[in-house]
Amino acid sequence: MTALLSPSPGWRRRLTLYWKLVRGDRPIGWLLLLWPTWWGLWLAADGLPPLWPLVVFSLGVWLTRSAGCVINDYADRWLDPHVERTKDRPLATGAVSGREALAVFAGLMLLAFALVLTLNALTIAMSVVGVLLAASYPYLKRYTHFPQVYLGMAFGWGIPMAFAAIRGHVPAEAWWLYAANIVWATAYDTWYAMVDREDDARMGSKSTALLFGRFDLAAQAGLYALFFVLLVVTGRVAQLGPAWYAGLALALVLVAWEFAIARTRERAACFRAFLHNHWVGATVFAALALDLALR
Repeated sequence: MTALLSPSPGWRRRLTLYWKLVRGDRPIGWLLLLWPTWWGLWLAADGLPPLWPLVVFSLGVWLTRSAGCVINDYADRWLDPHVERTKDRPLATGAVSGREALAVFAGLMLLAFALVLTLNALTIAMSVVGVLLAASYPYLKRYTHFPQVYLGMAFGWGIPMAFAAIRGHVPAEAWWLYAANIVWATAYDTWYAMVDREDDARMGSKSTALLFGRFDLAAQAGLYALFFVLLVVTGRVAQLGPAWYAGLALALVLVAWEFAIARTRERAACFRAFLHNHWVGATVFAALALDLALR
């Protein structure tokens, strides 16, 4: 009886492949999307946000990030088999078909949209923009060297949406914080692109890593400097206090460590620098949460 009720080995294998397709085994992308969303929620609520928006946005982060991974792999199925880091992904190997991937993407986005429907009209309307950003991002690398910038636009869209959900409008500090996230995502995804630079150049894919060339570390320094400038401006507009700026100082130290890690430009080193941005995002969140709690 137990054998009849339990999933067959074939279904277990399919579920494992789908889990890998949505990067369930690699939480870094979810975390890099979660932190800026929580920045927006906490700043919009002037502290701990209401429970339901927190649940909706946190679950939505996982769902939309997973959907983004699926549509990214679908768009890159011509490229991934030829890139060392991605050649074993389910779509690249043919273990999952393109039709299956599109079905998974649609299911995830429908679940995310169902959650958003419990919020106000402005948030629902803004979610449509979020869907368009997530669905179109993977195709940018064929036409422009700035897909990393577009990724920042997609990954940070939860910030203005959080303000819309909690305040019913999107004030200036939301857009400053959103701009900071765009620059931050451009920087950390450039570390990621530096891992694949040789493969991308060979296959004709574009990225900021290829655009910056031998000036990549200098360009990265400029991006991170702009990131912190925008966070300082956000703090001034939102009238944040000493804990915010102390946290930014600590985050700056963490970023400096990334440059120490990746100064050799080796693939493994650049990937470590990319992963390290989780701690940068967490530190900025901790600084914001503490500053608002101390008011």
